[in-house]
Amino acid sequence: MFNQTVCALRFFYHHTLHRDWMIEHIPYPRHEQKLPVVLSPAEVAAVFEATRNLKHRTILMTIYAAGLRVSELINLRLTDIDSQRQVICVRQGKGGKDRQVMLSPKLLELLRIYWKSDRPTVWLFPGKPPERPITRETVFTICRQAGEAAHLAKPISPHTLRFLLHVLPGGFVRVRHLGVSGPPRPAGQHALVPHTVGGAVGSTASLRSPARRAFDGAGSQHNRSLSAL
Repeated sequence: MFNQTVCALRFFYHHTLHRDWMIEHIPYPRHEQKLPVVLSPAEVAAVFEATRNLKHRTILMTIYAAGLRVSELINLRLTDIDSQRQVICVRQGKGGKDRQVMLSPKLLELLRIYWKSDRPTVWLFPGKPPERPITRETVFTICRQAGEAAHLAKPISPHTLRFLLHVLPGGFVRVRHLGVSGPPRPAGQHALVPHTVGGAVGSTASLRSPARRAFDGAGSQHNRSLSAL
């Protein structure tokens, strides 16, 4: 509401009154800064294990492994999964910009299993009716139910899964070092996260993240090879 009011005043002064307007004269409210909810690798695996529905598990793992926003996830089409280049094409994400995120081999394997089972045609995660994508509310409900099924005291949301930290020997590393896209930040500004591993991380090929461990555990029952996607 505050931003809408500022935009309305800017339009009124510039286009109606044709007068200069100093936006810095308007005091902006202070925003609270809170530490993010961080799940341990065991808690992440518990969430995936507790989600028995294959479609729901695939949704949660896609958010986690690819770092997708809810709006980006629900608008994914089958054609956005590029298995040859191992990327996911995000169309018209935040700010109306296209981007590409890494597609891990484990996630690709799970997506193939899901496709074999549900056979979606247009939308990767169709809703009801199937001609339309799944809704935001449904995704939030899936996350909440997964946390309850795993008996976690922490609140679980798509935002929680998207910005989880990957624990490495010796400390923490930000998700962007593992190829998961995060929001751009001004120079010198860091996320509210625990101490990160010092120095360059280097190649991510040899890193074994909680996502990989969770995939290995939760996806062990689906070890057959598919070629759909």
